[in-house]
Amino acid sequence: MAIPLRQLLGKLVLRLPPPLVLAVFNIVLALAATPVLMLPAAQTSPFSWGDALFTALAAVTVTGLGVISLPEHLSTFGYVVILVLIQLGGLGLMTFAVLVLSAFGLPIGLTHSAYLKEDLNQTSVRRVIALLAVILRVVIGCELAGTLLLAFVFVPAFGLGAGLWHAAFHAVSAFMNAGYSSLPGGLAPFQTRPLVTLAVPALVIIGGLGYGVLTEIVTLRSWPRLSLHAKLMLVGTVALIGLSVALFAGLEWSNPRTLGQFDGWGEKLAVAWFQGVNPRTAGFTTLDVAGLEDSTTSLFMGLMIVGAGPTSTGGGIKVTTVMVMLLATVAFFRRQTELHAFGRSIGLEEVLKVMALTAISLGVIFLTTFLLTLTHQGAFLDIAFEVASAFGTTGLSRGLTPQLDGFGRAVIMAVMFLGRVGPLTLGFFLATRVQPRVRYPAAQVFLG
Repeated sequence: MAIPLRQLLGKLVLRLPPPLVLAVFNIVLALAATPVLMLPAAQTSPFSWGDALFTALAAVTVTGLGVISLPEHLSTFGYVVILVLIQLGGLGLMTFAVLVLSAFGLPIGLTHSAYLKEDLNQTSVRRVIALLAVILRVVIGCELAGTLLLAFVFVPAFGLGAGLWHAAFHAVSAFMNAGYSSLPGGLAPFQTRPLVTLAVPALVIIGGLGYGVLTEIVTLRSWPRLSLHAKLMLVGTVALIGLSVALFAGLEWSNPRTLGQFDGWGEKLAVAWFQGVNPRTAGFTTLDVAGLEDSTTSLFMGLMIVGAGPTSTGGGIKVTTVMVMLLATVAFFRRQTELHAFGRSIGLEEVLKVMALTAISLGVIFLTTFLLTLTHQGAFLDIAFEVASAFGTTGLSRGLTPQLDGFGRAVIMAVMFLGRVGPLTLGFFLATRVQPRVRYPAAQVFLG
């Protein structure tokens, strides 16, 4: 008796390890969207298959880097395709994988459940499916609220239909940390409008916290009841935002190409707030990135590499990774043998994961930067900035990506993919415990 295709595919998906499911999902989604973007209905100006593939992958990985100007090449239908890719790519990961398994009517395997527990910061498998329903409500609620707020700006400017469309597109793009804009001039014409400078960064911050943290905030509503992960994520986010906004304002205050073009300190602070939030994961910009001071460019690179939170819509090595690294450093200088924060301890296994994730991430960034400097004639800072933006799935650009040849684009595409899926994939394999069969005598290694 023939096995139904749905059941066959479901069993195949069930047998695959979760990291492979995530990787395949992103690749298949990008490949499926490429011919759709090549349809005449999706284009107002023709572009190549390579451009379509790069654009599709950038949207799926919610990166925002581009080799073509979307307003010049995409129709409204093309923008709808991009919007769907952003939504699926940002919502995807383990959440989408579980929804696929549920759609096939299959149970979640022990391997999938174990990874979901860690990925969604839960200690009970029973809560995972219920958690997904909360996640969906949070996503839809935030995007609807963002659409409503931005509509007060865009509807008077573009009319009811177009205004609601632009508001919805930017709300989804901001919450999913994609950084895409449906406006020809982006958000630059609205860089001093209070609703835009408040609503867009707010959506970026909320989306970058991670689904697990958002769920805890919605359900627990009490700081003492939050998990250590949520507390580290919230403290780290506030610290990074405060530091980035203050440093950006200080470094660019008199730069005529950025904040120096504004007269009042209120406008300067509003723009500084907007730009201080977005480089971490979103990529929205209302200023000329190529006009930034070199010091600010270096600051942005660091923020993009750090990125957002685990299970969030952003990329990077993650805020909690940096927080654990800082705690480990403090513990070392205090000669402490244990890590602890907020009345909770952090095990050695977590520290080893952080070290491995950081080492692999920095290795990927260094290798890809080396490859691009080897094959492309360009300023090193521009190349390094583009790689950091791709790895952090941020999308900020100094104009290098459209100038890359086929090899350079392939490198950037690989970095975008690894930045979105790689750390989670590595985290899964690191979570698999292997008991050593032989114990060796201890030895000392001199470091530093």
